[in-house]
Amino acid sequence: MLHLRLITPARTTDDAVRLIEGTVGTTHLVVLPGAARDPSGDVVMCDVAREACDELLVGLSGLGIETDGSIAVENIDLSLSERADRAEDDAPGEGADAVLWAHLTDATHEESTLSWTYLAFLTIATMIAACGVVLDNAILIVGAMAVGPEFGPLAGICTALVQRAPRLALRSLTALLVGFAVAMTVTVGFAHFMDAVNLFSEAQLEAKRPNTGFVYAPDWFSFVVAVLAGAAGVLSLTSTKSGAMVGVAISVTTVPAAANAAVALGYRDVDQTWGSTEQLLLNLLGIILAGTTTLLVQKLFWARKRKTA
Repeated sequence: MLHLRLITPARTTDDAVRLIEGTVGTTHLVVLPGAARDPSGDVVMCDVAREACDELLVGLSGLGIETDGSIAVENIDLSLSERADRAEDDAPGEGADAVLWAHLTDATHEESTLSWTYLAFLTIATMIAACGVVLDNAILIVGAMAVGPEFGPLAGICTALVQRAPRLALRSLTALLVGFAVAMTVTVGFAHFMDAVNLFSEAQLEAKRPNTGFVYAPDWFSFVVAVLAGAAGVLSLTSTKSGAMVGVAISVTTVPAAANAAVALGYRDVDQTWGSTEQLLLNLLGIILAGTTTLLVQKLFWARKRKTA
C-alpha cells in the first residue's frame, strides 16, 4: 500500500475527493478542511493500492494540484487493516508489477544528474577497474562494477524515450557521456602515475589475462548479457524488487571496459583501446534497448489491464 498526502486548493478539494472515492483500490480517506498553511488549502489523505496509484496520480495531476498545491506519496511498510486488504484485492493486477511513472521519472531525473558525487563514484569505480584489469583480478572488477553509478543515466534515457521527456533524455545523455569522459581521462593519468611508481607496467597489460581479457574482446555474449541486465535493472526500478540492482551492477562490463580502454590508451595499445571501446558501446546499447523495450511492454500491459478492469 501507498499513502497519499495532498494539499489542495479549496476549489479543487471536492473534485480530488470524488476522484479518490471513484478509484478502485483506495481507502482510509481523510479530509482536513483549511488545515494547510503553506500553501494554504485543505489536506486530503488516503491509502491506495500500488497497482491503482498511477492512474490516480494522473487524474490528480489533471486537476492542477501539483501546480497550486502538492502531492506526496509514501510507502507503507506495515498496514494492519481489513479495509486495506480489501482495497488491494479489488485493485486490478499485482502491486509488484505496477509502474509509478511519476516516481520513475523523478527517480531517474535525480540519478542522472551530473553532480560531483556522480563523477567521483564513476571515476573511483573506473580506477578500481583499472587496477583489476592490470592485475587480472576478477574481484576488483566485480567491486568496480558495484561502485559504478552509470545505470542511473541509462535508466533515465530509457524512461525519457518511453515518456517522451527530452529534458530528461538530454540530462541523462550528458551525465553518461561527460561522466565516462572525465572518468577515463582521470584514469589515464592514474595509470601513468601507477606506472611511474612501478605498480603498473605495459607487460602486465599485454600479458594473457584469463580473468579479465573479456573486457576488450566483445562478442554476442556481451550483448546478450547487457540486454538481460538492462531488462532486469528496469524491472528492479519499476517494481519493489530493488535488491536486484546489485546483481545488475555486477553483470555488465561498462566500467571495466572504460577502464581497460583508458589504461590501453595510456600505453598506446590501439587494439585493446578499440576493443574495450566496442565492449563499452555494445553494453550501453544493449542496456538501453532492453530497458526501453521493457518499459514499453509494461506500459502496454497496464494500459490493457485498465481497459479490461
